[in-house]
Amino acid sequence: MSDVPAPEEKLSYRLVTGPDDRSFCERISTALAEGYVLHGSPAATFNGTGVVVAQALILPAAIASADAAVATAVEDLEFDGEGHA
Repeated sequence: MSDVPAPEEKLSYRLVTGPDDRSFCERISTALAEGYVLHGSPAATFNGTGVVVAQALILPAAIASADAAVATAVEDLEFDGEGHA
């Protein structure tokens, strides 16, 4: 048995939030370097004292495998030729 902890699995989706400052941009830059890509536009709001921003990030490989699983499930559905697309 090893005492070395297993590496934590990356989440397929992350929403990074925080004040609109250099630290926020560094967190996004780090996630991009780890293989995440931006998902959608950033959001910004004013909380009464400062601007708070949010950016969604996804791992393309995780999304691709989920898309493949959905495609396989759809192919496995029985279809009697009637219905609407």
